Amino acid sequence: MTLEAGKANRLTALVRVQEGSIVSRQVLTSACGSVSVFAFDRGEGLSEHTTPHDALVLVLEGSADVTVAGETTRAQAGDAVILPALVPHALSAPERFVMALVMLRAERRDERDEA
Repeated sequence: MTLEAGKANRLTALVRVQEGSIVSRQVLTSACGSVSVFAFDRGEGLSEHTTPHDALVLVLEGSADVTVAGETTRAQAGDAVILPALVPHALSAPERFVMALVMLRAERRDERDEA
């Protein structure tokens, strides 16, 4: 299944939870960033790491424990969590969940530049 421009695409149909695994599929990529969809089985997760760019986690089904800079929050379907560049973060699955991950590769504009 591929995404169709100008159409409603059901991201949750692109990956299926598999026992004891994390499944991912990149659905869009450009010089500015990428969008991937992940399916986590209960008990799976991504260990603490950093990335050079900002990212956005969008929980599509279930719930996830998202840790950013040592602080953990429970994100449920419909929630979004910002993962700032160069800040340690991790994800764990207290239950099966599906998420979209939006990676932003463009440089962040300094708010002072807009004044």
